[in-house]
Amino acid sequence: MEGRYWVLVDVDNCYVSCERSFRPDLNGKVVVVLSNNDGCVVARSNEAKKLGIKEGTPFFQLAQLFPGKEIYAFSSNYELYADMTRRLMNIVRAHCPEFHRYSIDEGFCVLDGMDHMDLKTWGENLHKTILRGLGMPVSIGIARTKTLAKMASKFAKRYPGYHHCCMIDTDEKRLKALSLFPIGDVWGIGRRWEYKLQQYQVQTALDFAKMSRSFVRSSFNVFAERTWMELNGQDCIPIDDMEHVTKKSVCTSRSFPNMLTEMNDIRTHVANYAARCAAKLRQQHSVAGFVSVFIDTNHFREDLPQYGMYKTKRLLTPSNSTQTIVDAAIDCLKRAYIAGFQYKRAGVLVMDLCPDNAIQTNLIDFHAANYAKMRKVDEAIDKINRIQGKETVVLGSQQYTKKGGKGKAGHFADAIKRDLKSPCYTTRWSDIIKVK
Repeated sequence: MEGRYWVLVDVDNCYVSCERSFRPDLNGKVVVVLSNNDGCVVARSNEAKKLGIKEGTPFFQLAQLFPGKEIYAFSSNYELYADMTRRLMNIVRAHCPEFHRYSIDEGFCVLDGMDHMDLKTWGENLHKTILRGLGMPVSIGIARTKTLAKMASKFAKRYPGYHHCCMIDTDEKRLKALSLFPIGDVWGIGRRWEYKLQQYQVQTALDFAKMSRSFVRSSFNVFAERTWMELNGQDCIPIDDMEHVTKKSVCTSRSFPNMLTEMNDIRTHVANYAARCAAKLRQQHSVAGFVSVFIDTNHFREDLPQYGMYKTKRLLTPSNSTQTIVDAAIDCLKRAYIAGFQYKRAGVLVMDLCPDNAIQTNLIDFHAANYAKMRKVDEAIDKINRIQGKETVVLGSQQYTKKGGKGKAGHFADAIKRDLKSPCYTTRWSDIIKVK
């Protein structure tokens, strides 16, 4: 471990930065990105934070909370955000010997035996390279442990004097950083632990680091002990605990833009949720043994009759085929649905996951005999959608019917309210910027 540094690269206000990358006129302006159905604020520019806009603020309240203020709002465009962050992480990967992506907007670099280099300058130059290539600012933290690197990135984000890169490379810097860092902001310390630690008069990361290791282990658990060790300069969080591990279940759920009463309308939503679950399974090379569907009315409308139901179906042969997962989900919906209620939300959950290379087929299952053929179909659809844009090719059951359109199929996006959605500049040919 001697000579090893961890580097945390964190995108500043990720969703807002993705939008500004193609709208530089919004730099310095108050910008927010909204949740699904344009419900509430999920991302804010620094200017929005300074104005006082809180995360989770309902979109419709912004005008009355901040009268006369110019606020630029965008519907969430996850297709754009995923592609832009993928490009960003590829730039980072090309500038370090080892890289591990941690989340959509964060990744860890491993720098071994590079003590001879000016790592602070290396980090500042990496920020400039990313900004020049994508127009997205990042904050970089460098330290001997992952937790300290995460902490350093926070300082780089908060204080302009670091020039987007903070390095904690001495014990003096470590102790100073710990003394200035609230315990609740430490990576790995949740609200429950924060509250418990405050009962012991622990307010800062330094207070926690000064506690005895045996007390931390006996009063909390091994994960808290790891955090304590990392704050004291001992690199001990396994890389497997940071990376994306294979999920034990996959869920896709949404609230409908409007309340629905007809089963056919709800079925289209459920088909789309099931298709997304199937795509996620293929991405992580898993298959599911159970498919579940839940539907709910609007519990906030106490003036309306309430109902909620959850149904599950076991697949005789575990699958990640879109057709199989969608068929099972629709079967669950038919058993869960009762006419006469106004439904507001539905979701699909796939469980009992296992690797797709260890499938135990069932001879009486029709789909088992067609597994290879269906897999080729899914691979072809995934490839087309990856190149031409999300949901370019879908099952017939996934298509929404436009009101008054005599059966004309609508695109998936019609089902979710995204009135302020920006173009998919990097993933759809139709949305490529035209330079005049």
